[in-house]
Amino acid sequence: MDINFEYDKVKASEALEEFTTEKIQKLFNKYEFIVRADVFFKLENTNDDKSGKIAGIRLSAPGPRLFAEESKETLHKSVSEVVNQLERQLAKRKGKMNTH
Repeated sequence: MDINFEYDKVKASEALEEFTTEKIQKLFNKYEFIVRADVFFKLENTNDDKSGKIAGIRLSAPGPRLFAEESKETLHKSVSEVVNQLERQLAKRKGKMNTH
């Protein structure tokens, strides 16, 4: 398993990387066809307190790459939501792979 982290206007955080790695590891364990993950953290200037901290994750797997991005009030919440979105995409991809 290979996970790459990129930060844009965000200070690197070991705790955030550990949290994200733990979440992604669950996906790797459930869907063994995932090759690697690229994680992006960004800050965005917004007037809304409930957004602005963006997390994006791109997964490399057979077929087109899977990608999800979310903007919430904290990076931890953004990561959790992105992992949930990817879980749905992976379930759909696995269903298609099993039928062929």
